[in-house]
Amino acid sequence: MDNIHYYEVNLLWDSETRGTLSSPVFPDKIEGATPPEFSKVTKEKWTPEHLFVAAISSCLMSTFLLGAESSKIKFIRFESNAIGTIERIDGKFALTEITLKPNLVIRSTQNESKARRVLAMSEKACAIANSMKTKIILEPFLTVQ
Repeated sequence: MDNIHYYEVNLLWDSETRGTLSSPVFPDKIEGATPPEFSKVTKEKWTPEHLFVAAISSCLMSTFLLGAESSKIKFIRFESNAIGTIERIDGKFALTEITLKPNLVIRSTQNESKARRVLAMSEKACAIANSMKTKIILEPFLTVQ
């Protein structure tokens, strides 16, 4: 595996407070907008803040999937809720913390403590989390069936 990877994203302003994200490697596009708190024009569109929180949440999942595979953890279900908090600090808005609440369901034949360790390791090994100054709070929930 190479030590350098590139991820290209294009943004095209559409109108008012909306734009469309695309990438040459994907057929789908994402329509984004200014958050409704800052603009009363657009609602019900993905905002940069939602995409930022989604990036850390999906990074947690993909890192967990790699860790689960290498640790031979079989699981039934993985889902995660993520909540980002924006605060005004020194006159500037910043995403100050993201709470990740992964919910992992494993079979009773699996090692529960090993699964918890892989979840915790996943947050620490996540490239997105390692690239930002936002505080990450991990609140995992594990169910054994």
